[in-house]
This record gives sequence, C-alpha cells and structure tokens, in this order.
Amino acid sequence: MRFAFAGQTHVGLKRTVNQDAFLLLPEEGLFCVADGLGGHASGEVAARVAVEEMAEFFRLTGRDADATWPFAEERTLGPAENRFLASIRVANLRVRERAAADDRLRGMGTTVVGAFFTGAGRELLVAHVGDSRAYLFRKGTLTRLTEDHSLLNDVLRLKALTPEEVAAFPHKNVIVRALGMRDTVEADLRRLELQEGDVILLCCDGLSGMVAEAQMAETIRAGRTDLRRTAQALVDAANAAGGLDNVTCVLAQQL
Repeated sequence: MRFAFAGQTHVGLKRTVNQDAFLLLPEEGLFCVADGLGGHASGEVAARVAVEEMAEFFRLTGRDADATWPFAEERTLGPAENRFLASIRVANLRVRERAAADDRLRGMGTTVVGAFFTGAGRELLVAHVGDSRAYLFRKGTLTRLTEDHSLLNDVLRLKALTPEEVAAFPHKNVIVRALGMRDTVEADLRRLELQEGDVILLCCDGLSGMVAEAQMAETIRAGRTDLRRTAQALVDAANAAGGLDNVTCVLAQQL
C-alpha cells in the first residue's frame, strides 16, 4: 500500500511540557496519536511508551500473523482486528509496568487513537481509548468516528445539555478510560470501507477542544493535496484559538 501522511505536534501556548506523542508506521499501515495524563513528566512517558510498544508489536507480528498471540481478543474477530486490539493491550501493560517500577511515574496514563489500514482492499480499522478522536474527511465533509470516553460524554448519554451547560461543565477533562488506569483495557473498535480520496484525521483534545469541526473540515478541504502543510495549519489554528493544551494531529490517506 502507498500512503500520503503527515504528523505534527506542538506544546501549545500555556504548557511547558508536551505530553503528546504520535506514530507514523506506513510500512504496517498503522498511524496513532496518544495524549499523556498525569504529572509534570509522567504523561509524556506514558504517551511515548504507548506508541513505541504498539509499533514494536506490529513490527514483530507482521501482516500474516494469526489471532493466537497473548492478549488476543476472546471474541470472534479476524486476525487484523485481533492484531490491532492486542497491540493496545500490550501498550497498556507496558505503561502499567513502567509506572509500577518508578514512583515518579505512579498514576500515569494516556489516551490512544489509532487507524490501521489492513491491506484488505480499502478496509480501515479505527480503535481508541480515551478522548483522542478519529475523523473521516470524505467529499468535503468531516465525520467523527469515535466517541469520547469522558465523564462529560457519560453525562450526555443520560441527559441533554445545552451548549452553555456543556461549556460550563466542571469536569470536562475527566477521562473514564485510558491506558495505564487498570490491568486490562477495553478499546472501542470500528471498521469501515474507505473511498478514493478519503482522508483520516487523528487528533488529541488539544485540537478538537480548540477548533470547531467545521473549521477543521475547511482546513483539510483547503490543503488536502499537501497533508504536511494541512497538519501544520490545524496545529496553528489550535494555537490561534488560545493554545490551552498540547496539540497533535495525524493525517493519512491511502493512495
């Protein structure tokens, strides 16, 4: 498979440490964004461990691996789905191990969102834990593919809130699921068939929380022929809106 792809990250305008990480692994069709949680430095470590361990797992297993590895999903899923989910479980275990081995890293965790182009035609798998998001840009329209694992989203499932109530919600940044929280982790998985020209956007909440989806769509629409420039434009837009958090995005397109 051939890809156009780009990744960009920035510390933002208010933080001193960038706790985000991203992964570009086109030879395996894997792209990820991780947003670290906890402590001045430990979130940075958790995010880096997550993407490095997922990359290593993919390099070791290869595209022809079956569904019999440790951490494979017990449900009836195909090899590609099991490979993807197993990589996230391994990453969760490694984050837990690092935190247990160093008191300075206790309590660290990270979100992760990944896109895996399986090699089966234009099949795409998207998996995530936390509130980092995946979007599909198709024919000028941006569609969110993930649902945040956040306290705010849990409340929204129970009752409708006005935009003003959402803006004033006191615990918007509370994550209810992340790598490193527990010994095991459940990632949400979605499968879709891509069409020619589709672009996948992966991002942390430093982008989605600062830039409206309509503006993100317009930015991709304007620069989709140059994904590197588009990724930079998305980061610049988040900083122009205040840059309250680290901001990271990955764009990928199967050619």
